[in-house]
Amino acid sequence: MPLVRGLLALGLAGIALVGCADDHPPQPAPAPAADVAAAVEHALQARAAAVRRARPEAFERTLGGGARFREQQRTWYANLTQLPLERFGYRFDPASLVRDGDGYWAIVDEVLQLDGYDAEPVITSDRFRFAPAAGGRGRLRLVSVADRGWEAAHRVQPQPWDVGPVEVRAGFGVLGIFDAGSVATAGSLLTSVEAGIADVSVLVPHEWSRSVVVYALSDPTFMAGLEDVPGDDPEQLDAVSFPVGAGTRFVLNPRIVDRAGPGRDRLVRHELTHVAIGTADDLAPIWVSEGLAEWVSVQSLPPEDRRIPDAAVAAAEEGVPDLPDDGSFNDEDSQAHYGLAWWAIEYVADSYGEQAPWLLLDALGAEGADTEQVLRDQWGTTTGELAEQAERLILATYR
Repeated sequence: MPLVRGLLALGLAGIALVGCADDHPPQPAPAPAADVAAAVEHALQARAAAVRRARPEAFERTLGGGARFREQQRTWYANLTQLPLERFGYRFDPASLVRDGDGYWAIVDEVLQLDGYDAEPVITSDRFRFAPAAGGRGRLRLVSVADRGWEAAHRVQPQPWDVGPVEVRAGFGVLGIFDAGSVATAGSLLTSVEAGIADVSVLVPHEWSRSVVVYALSDPTFMAGLEDVPGDDPEQLDAVSFPVGAGTRFVLNPRIVDRAGPGRDRLVRHELTHVAIGTADDLAPIWVSEGLAEWVSVQSLPPEDRRIPDAAVAAAEEGVPDLPDDGSFNDEDSQAHYGLAWWAIEYVADSYGEQAPWLLLDALGAEGADTEQVLRDQWGTTTGELAEQAERLILATYR
């Protein structure tokens, strides 16, 4: 989940690893239909084994197509073999095979689990094209790993290692995905995330893995391609956490990656809070989940260093009738909304105890929970009263 640009006053046009089958020489006629499924399965298993065993020559033998496609695939292979793979493989449904000229398209599932970071394999689908290998004998080679139309229709979200060259670095509980333009920041950022994991774990009572995958790229391509982000404009976010399989990862905006210091550390703690909470806030109001993340992010800072957007102070001075609802939280007043949500949680913690924010999350994150009824019955308050108390605390602290 995001922090909007400017909230903390902080200040991959790379090669796409996609199929390119239009520049390879003519291939022999395809194998008989009865043998195609077995040939595709063999090609996929050979490719997966070459990655798992880090055998570049074997990987090269699985490729057909032209020079550009093969070079793109070498980059992809170099990326994958840097990852801590616990499980990697492919599966496909023979019913998805479609003949196309001398080759075949097939819908392929990639099964990838990062050792120490994924509780279960992450499964992603795409459409691959296979063509007969030179010399025949029923063998097939991979000549494309993408079908743009199919990907758009099925909302395929590639990972950074699918998009361009990456540099992988690991710390204690953190896997960092960098590129050539950002890898120099790896040391300080991994240290920041390690410290953030410790800080967040002290405060968040939920069981979680205490590990995270963070994307810290200088190239904006991956972040710009994220869908379903608040505000629908990823480039306006300083960072955003997002689900991948059964877990949550986060990405830093390229403009933030090299800005080491307290501001970036706070941003990291905010996103780590979302990672730690996981799906527990999926049904809770946004002001609860974002207010909690902000509240956790500042607890390790001295009170005088807990900055708030000027927009939040201005909103408190003008007065707001209620906390923002989900539909308006990330609108043009989002900076004010983050501040109000944070200080609503501050009020809950100050008034009811430090465990109260988590009890609030559990109550409002329950299926079918009615926010106003829960607040009235269990807390003796309303969202309007919480907004009023947040305003009072903001003005007392910052004016």
